Amino acid sequence: MPDTHEVFNQATPLGDHSAADDPALLEGLRREGAGWAEADVREVGDAAGSERVRAWGEAANSYPPVLRTHDRYGHRVDEVDYQPAYHVLMDQAVEHGLHAAPWADDREGAHVARAAKFFLWSQAESGHGCPISMTYASVPALRHSPELAERYEPLLTARTYDFGLRSPLTKRGLLAGMSMTEKQGGSDVRANTTRAVATAEGHHLLTGHKWFTSAPMSDVFLTLARAPEGLTCFLVPRVLPDGSRNRMFVQRLKDKLGNRSNASAELEYDGAVAHVVGEPGRGVPTIIEMVNSTRLDCVIGSASGMRAAVVQALHHAETRSAFGRALVDQPLMRNVLADLALESEAATALMTRLAGAVDRAVRGDEGEAAFRRLGVAVGKFWVTKRQPAHAAEALECLGGNGYVEESGMPRLFRDSPLNSIWEGSGNVAALDVLRAMARAPESVEAFLAELDTAAGSDDHYDDALKRLSGVLADPEEAQYRARAVVELMALTLQASVLLRHAPTPVAEAFTASRLGGEWGHVFGTLPRGVDTDLILDRARPRR
Repeated sequence: MPDTHEVFNQATPLGDHSAADDPALLEGLRREGAGWAEADVREVGDAAGSERVRAWGEAANSYPPVLRTHDRYGHRVDEVDYQPAYHVLMDQAVEHGLHAAPWADDREGAHVARAAKFFLWSQAESGHGCPISMTYASVPALRHSPELAERYEPLLTARTYDFGLRSPLTKRGLLAGMSMTEKQGGSDVRANTTRAVATAEGHHLLTGHKWFTSAPMSDVFLTLARAPEGLTCFLVPRVLPDGSRNRMFVQRLKDKLGNRSNASAELEYDGAVAHVVGEPGRGVPTIIEMVNSTRLDCVIGSASGMRAAVVQALHHAETRSAFGRALVDQPLMRNVLADLALESEAATALMTRLAGAVDRAVRGDEGEAAFRRLGVAVGKFWVTKRQPAHAAEALECLGGNGYVEESGMPRLFRDSPLNSIWEGSGNVAALDVLRAMARAPESVEAFLAELDTAAGSDDHYDDALKRLSGVLADPEEAQYRARAVVELMALTLQASVLLRHAPTPVAEAFTASRLGGEWGHVFGTLPRGVDTDLILDRARPRR
């Protein structure tokens, strides 16, 4: 080839790296009571950081699921075919307990260990995390009906991925889905029109159209329908005990912006057999148990995406040169990278703190349960909102190389808005915070008590606490200003965790930029004096 085809000054391949060698993650794991799981977490991190697993994720997204409504003989089958790599990813996720396994684990920190592994594994491919997350979240909702929980929970927590349409109780492991939204209501689930009619056999028959059902090949679904008592939660099996298909039909798969490896469908119930979960007429409070858990996974998923983006951007900047030196040594690029790393570390620190609250809440800690109610809603709003801007800036660090599919950055960018939309978009999440504050004043007390633990350690933080106190004391136009209120709550919460547990230069950089006003409207506007060496060293991928 001519000399003009010599390749030079291109970034080297990322290669294999240990995704778990992440100081913010490991510090949070130990702090929140799951240090005993570090070896297992590192094993997942080694796999997630490998080229082999990243290739599985690329394949699963390059060849998205395909719906087969009928078989070759004309029989209705409603099967979804996945690229084989999807099943490999699912098998590994279930084997490592990323699904509902913590509900069968009595060890302190089990939910924190699961959160850390979910965070790591999602860096390789996030789409398959949807059914994994819903299976995790199904257990607390199902426990509203002890008889159903006794039958299904052991299979939902089993570490065996047993794909295929068979009667649930004959399988070695189950996955759960959730089917709530309808085309006329969206997040307003109280507008649902799906009908439930009781039968003499003790179950109900559902008729209606569900607009967005993720992972339609799951074994069981939690869904909402109108019974005579009012909106009620139901468990719907995909296959009936006699092996016949339940009368739920996949109308089409959604053609989505991102999350391409995961099938999302419109479902039609036409007399589908269903079993009541919880108290009839109390469907929303029952299924909210599931929503609260999936909202935590939204925080984890967005924190995971940020971490994956920082790893790619920093590796590129360290192995490519511009204007006579490595990109990472250019002062402005260094500012951008440190800002991205700071955002990622704050998200990771908050994620581990919220996972710790969940773990202690399920073990009976009422104070942590109160904090979780508000903390998860605040975190869900803010961290998921930050990911799209973060992904765009990280992609830009690679320039044109980041705009091509081979880099992996376009997939990260396409996936980035999902968690902000799923389980209540930004407005719903912000208003849910206000509702929680009004209905559960103990959650406000617990949240403020959490913030008070860092009071007096930083002037910017103390000033922000005063502003927050004034905002919370003035309920006028609360709905109109909900986003501004929740944003301040989220930033002070992240700052409190960093001030107590992160290195001082990290915490001070965060408070000066996010709370002290020394920050612009884009990434890369950190003030002078920030210790970018320490921040970037903590973010650097290690092999």
